[in-house]
Amino acid sequence: MLRCLVRTLALVLTFNLALAAASTLASQPTEVVKGTIDEVIRLLSDPSLKGPGKRDQRRQMVKSFIDRHFDYEEMAKRCLGASWRSLNAGQRAEFVRLFGELLEASYYNKIEHFTDEKVSYTGENLDGDYAEVRSVILRKNDRIPMDYRLLNKSSTWKVYDVVIEGVSLVSNYRSQFARVVSESGYGELVRRLRVKVDELRKLEKI
Repeated sequence: MLRCLVRTLALVLTFNLALAAASTLASQPTEVVKGTIDEVIRLLSDPSLKGPGKRDQRRQMVKSFIDRHFDYEEMAKRCLGASWRSLNAGQRAEFVRLFGELLEASYYNKIEHFTDEKVSYTGENLDGDYAEVRSVILRKNDRIPMDYRLLNKSSTWKVYDVVIEGVSLVSNYRSQFARVVSESGYGELVRRLRVKVDELRKLEKI
């Protein structure tokens, strides 16, 4: 079970962060997903952005591309669950920022190595302002089912959850956050997020 969870979390943001593209409703969700993955791979594969000296520039370009379109607020709200309603505007803004920093610090190093995987798109479901795109990651001797959940906001499709091998990123974080809030309070959750982000950023510099 632990191995499966670690594998899931290691893979999620490889695609989760890659899927943060906006599109008008003229485009179907699958087209948004596929087009965005292709663009992120192009940035990561660009020879002019290769090499240790280009790492920060490459990272900033990918991050800037993602941050414009990935719905951190929707994702953070769903991960926090019922506790979200008790927060004021300032607390909500702080939590969204911390959550976005956690995702970036946790998974960017995995995105950097996403250049050779193949993705097969197997279908999509539309339900009003919600959509789910189904796909399979094709690796050597491995097939990983992955579903993307998108929400239409202001005529734009944005990813707010990813389900890998039946495990939802949002649901996984929600269970962890709820346990901390229940046992120690919301303030302790924020403290732990800050500590975790700092730890991950220090590891990046090693």
